[in-house]
Amino acid sequence: MEKERIGFTTTIPVEIILAAGDMPVDLNNVFVASANARDFILRAEIDGYPRNLCSWIKGIYGLVTTSSPIDRIIIVTEGDCSNTISMLETFQAMAGVPPIITFNFPHNRDAARLEAEMYRLSSALCTTPEAAEEKRITLLPLREKLRHLDDLTWKTGQVTGGENHQWLVSSSDFGGDPEAFEKQLDTFLEEAEKRPPSRPKIRLAFAGVPPIFSNLYQYLSDHGAEIIINEMQRQFSMPYDCKSLVEQYLLYTYPYDVFFRLKDLSAEIKRRQVQGLIHYVQAFCHRGIEDIVLRHELDIPVLTLEGDLPGEIDARTRLRLETFLELIQSKVQDG
Repeated sequence: MEKERIGFTTTIPVEIILAAGDMPVDLNNVFVASANARDFILRAEIDGYPRNLCSWIKGIYGLVTTSSPIDRIIIVTEGDCSNTISMLETFQAMAGVPPIITFNFPHNRDAARLEAEMYRLSSALCTTPEAAEEKRITLLPLREKLRHLDDLTWKTGQVTGGENHQWLVSSSDFGGDPEAFEKQLDTFLEEAEKRPPSRPKIRLAFAGVPPIFSNLYQYLSDHGAEIIINEMQRQFSMPYDCKSLVEQYLLYTYPYDVFFRLKDLSAEIKRRQVQGLIHYVQAFCHRGIEDIVLRHELDIPVLTLEGDLPGEIDARTRLRLETFLELIQSKVQDG
């Protein structure tokens, strides 16, 4: 039986898709990496999506309705942006859109509810939770290698923040092929381990959803700063030791409240000796309100960056980054 391409709107229990013998496709990764990313957004606006709506939503809509060979779509309707519900309704009103499956992360992190959602998704994909659990165990060595890559980022500096971002954000779907992904990762780690250790002048954390900017990490590196923890990208890699698939996705912080996220982020900031934090918020996203909480709870300098369209950072953002780095550098020099 030929594999189906199962697209999804945010990280879900990918083990279930793999257990079904299908190919996982993170629609976010496909959209932002496409040379046609802005065309996808324009398609959504032509069809009636408002200008003041998150570009990720419009981009996924445009991708699905124009060029994406997806067989089925999993849309997360609890534990992600509420706009995905409206996008779901848009798809339901259209002809030619692939069949849709919904998935929910319970806001209160109720284990029984999450287990029920995993059972429902497994049934929809003609597999079982037991098979998904076996797939989780199969993926453990790969996830351990991703954890090692993260260690090489903050412990030795042999992996850059941009490389860390790229590998960890890709672990949401493993490029559709975990075995090929692991072979590529092995090659990369072998090369990275031969690099001399490096310690950046400024050690930064990156919080929030992955950025829509294409050159943010390179710009920071060019100015002596390095992202040594990518909050959400690290979460996509499932960095914790767990005893079950349910536990793994209960510890995954993205779908849950900001205080649960902060517990993990604060501990990593302390452990990695972070000197400043960049909080990225997507334009017109409700998560931007969480900036208030992050600033209140964290005791390090915070720069909030808002992004809208795919592409390089603009002159205003470059100026704000330079000013922020100068502020941190002066604090470091003052001891």
